Amino acid sequence: MTRGLRVIVGLLAGVFLAVTVFLVPGPALSAEPIIIGVPTSLGFLEGKESYNAVMLAVDEINKAGGVQVGKTKRPFKVVALDIRDAAPGVPVPDALLGIEKLILGKKPHALVVGPFRSEALLAGMDLLAKHKVPLLGTIAMTPKSDAMVAKDPKYKYVFRVCLNAKYFVGYLVGTMKFIQKKFGFNKVFIMHQDVAWARITAKIMTGIYGKLGWKVVGTASFPTGSSKFESALLKAKMKGAQVILPIFDMPQSGILVKQWRAMRVPALMAGFISPLAGSAAWTIFDKKIGGAINAIFELGNIPSAKYPPAAAFYQAYQKKYGKEVQAGHGPAPSYASVYLLKAAIEKAGSVQADAIVAALEKVETAAVMGKAKFSKGHQVVYGADPGKQALGCVFQWTNDGKRVIVFPPSVAEGQITLPAWMKK
Repeated sequence: MTRGLRVIVGLLAGVFLAVTVFLVPGPALSAEPIIIGVPTSLGFLEGKESYNAVMLAVDEINKAGGVQVGKTKRPFKVVALDIRDAAPGVPVPDALLGIEKLILGKKPHALVVGPFRSEALLAGMDLLAKHKVPLLGTIAMTPKSDAMVAKDPKYKYVFRVCLNAKYFVGYLVGTMKFIQKKFGFNKVFIMHQDVAWARITAKIMTGIYGKLGWKVVGTASFPTGSSKFESALLKAKMKGAQVILPIFDMPQSGILVKQWRAMRVPALMAGFISPLAGSAAWTIFDKKIGGAINAIFELGNIPSAKYPPAAAFYQAYQKKYGKEVQAGHGPAPSYASVYLLKAAIEKAGSVQADAIVAALEKVETAAVMGKAKFSKGHQVVYGADPGKQALGCVFQWTNDGKRVIVFPPSVAEGQITLPAWMKK
C-alpha cells in the first residue's frame, strides 16, 4: 500500500469490514479529488486483482496529471470496501448494507468492480438508482441487469464492462463447434456451481448443445465451497462423456482438475474453472494440467501477441505488483473501467452522475480487452475481433506449461489437442 491510510469503519452485520483510502501522488493533488468506490469481495482472487487493476489505472492517470474537468485537472481517489458477497453464507442484504455505507460515508462519484454475485447486483440496482451513483461493474454477469436497464430508465446508472453470461456462452459454443468438427465428439457432461450466473450458463448451454447435435449425458450442481467432485466425474465417465463442461468461479473448484487428472477421465475438460485461468496454476497443480481448456473472460487477463494493448496491460500489472494477473475474469475490464470513467467525465465536463451516465452511453474507445462501447442495456459489446468489439478468449494448457489461445481465430495462437491419456 503506497501512501495509503487504512481506516477501520467498525462492525457491519457482524462482519468486520475495512475501508482503504488511496490518493496516488501526482501533479494534480492540490485539486479536489474524484472519488471512485470499489465495493467488492476483496478476499477473493478476482476481487483482489480487479482492485489492483483499478489502482494501476488510477496511478497512471494521476501521474499523467489527472482528469480534465472543465478547466481543472483533478486526481482520482479510491475508497475500497470488502462486501464479501462471494463468501459462502454471506446474505445479499449484508453486501448491500456495505455498498450503501460506502455511498453514504464516502460519497463516491462512481463505483467500479462491484458485486461478485449476480444476485447481489440485481438486488443492488434499486439502491444505485436511489442514490444516483454510476456503477461500472466488472464481475457479476447476469444478462437480466442489461434487460432491466434497457426497459426502465431508473436503472441507467448500472453499466457492465466485463462480459455477461450470454457472451460467455458464445465463446463456449464456438469452442464446442471446433471440438466437434475436429474430433467428432458429441457427448457432454455439465458440472456447474450453484450460483445464478453459472446456473444460467448451464441452462443456456444445455439448450444449445441439442441444436448443435450434442447429447447432454448428465449434469451436476455444486454449492459454493464444495470440494468433492469424484462421484460426478465417475458418472461422466460411466455415461461415456467425451467432453466435461465445468462452470465454476469458487477457489475450491481447482480441486476438480486434480481429481479429473487422478481419475484419468477420458473426456476433454473444456469450460471455465477460475483457479485454472492464471499462469500459476501450472505449479499449483503439479504440472499435471496439460490438455485442459479454459476460458479467459476478457482479453488482457491473458497477454495476446495479436492485440498489443492486452499485452501492455498484462506487463504493466506485472511490473507494478511483481506478479502476473492470475484471474481470468475481472482485472482487465476493471482497469478499462477507470479509463472509461475518465473519458466520460472529460466528455461531460462534469462529475455529476447524470452527466457521467449520458457520456458513458456515447463513449467508444480502444481498451485493453478490445474496442469498448455500450449497448442499450449498458453492456460493453463483446465479439470476435478486438478491433471492433471487446473480446474474451479460450486457451489450452500445453504439456510444457504454456497457455495457448485457441479461440477465437482473430487472436488464436494454436489449435486444440487432446490430453496425453486420451490419445490412442
